[in-house]
Amino acid sequence: MNPPKTDARRHHDPEVRGFASDNYAGAHPEVMAALALANGGHQVAYGEDDYTEHLQGIIRSHFGPTAEAFPVFNGTGANVVALQAVTDRWGAVICAESAHINVDEGGAPERMGGLKLLTVPTPDGKLTPELIDRQAWGWEDEHRAMPQVVSITQSTELGTLYTPDEIRAICEHAHAHGMKVHLDGSRIANAAASLDVPMRTFTNAVGVDILSLGGTKNGALFGEAVVVLNPDAVRRMKHLRKLSMQLASKMRFVSVQLEALLAKDLWLRNARHANEMAQRLAEGVRAVHGVEILYPVQANGVFAKLPHDVSERLQKRFRFYFWDEGAGVVRWMCSFDTTEDDVDTFVAALKEEMAR
Repeated sequence: MNPPKTDARRHHDPEVRGFASDNYAGAHPEVMAALALANGGHQVAYGEDDYTEHLQGIIRSHFGPTAEAFPVFNGTGANVVALQAVTDRWGAVICAESAHINVDEGGAPERMGGLKLLTVPTPDGKLTPELIDRQAWGWEDEHRAMPQVVSITQSTELGTLYTPDEIRAICEHAHAHGMKVHLDGSRIANAAASLDVPMRTFTNAVGVDILSLGGTKNGALFGEAVVVLNPDAVRRMKHLRKLSMQLASKMRFVSVQLEALLAKDLWLRNARHANEMAQRLAEGVRAVHGVEILYPVQANGVFAKLPHDVSERLQKRFRFYFWDEGAGVVRWMCSFDTTEDDVDTFVAALKEEMAR
């Protein structure tokens, strides 16, 4: 049978890559192949398909026998559903001031999830028990939203990492106060690759109750999952997912992507490569006089400070974002498909612009 004809045309140069976001990257070829494999024929809708069922076993192999995955469309959806699952209507979530749920989700946790964020300034994007205590109070005060959850991000929005012991300390501290712990793992693969440990080592093994599992930033076309690690901590996840407009009718196409990433080592290969490219970028940048790297480069992001006019000129040649434009801070992200040549060409361009 001849392949179907299409009028679709390529509207971009596939050789062009930048450093704006790992969301800019396409889908990994192995993920695309998995999507094609899952296509054709009929499968039961709304998560009753064979692919979503098989995904549960893969998730348990990574996160233990009580783990259950609830595939969703995107990261914001995963976070909102997960936080709703562990809060009451009067509940609040303690998080770093720089947390994605606070600065990059359009107010969705508060406006759509109906919960209050209690933020804490941090020097490196990481919470500690002492920092948590700045907001962990007033449980019986009806005039204050009740702290019920601590949300951390691994790797953080500043590209830094929690050690397993640091997360264990947070979980023990939160649980002692009757609070639960949510981990935003949009870049969890990069963290595991950098720490060189299984994902369970800093999640269910140390007390995390619920997890937002990322896929899109690590080679998926779309789709993430809420992973319930502690079944006693949540209630009515299926209903919350539907209520939050995150229930995919053709869920097999989300689940098969996560299967492609997690069944073997694709998730780890992709993350290791992105991390290695960030290290290569950081090494090249450190050799450029007048450019300062602000945080340890522990995952796939590099945060740097340089003259504003240099950044603006460089942005005309490569896509990347200001992190704090007033302070001249930029963020450079590497992806699973970033090449050594991409990095070296960018560093050479940075040197040229700094020399002007």
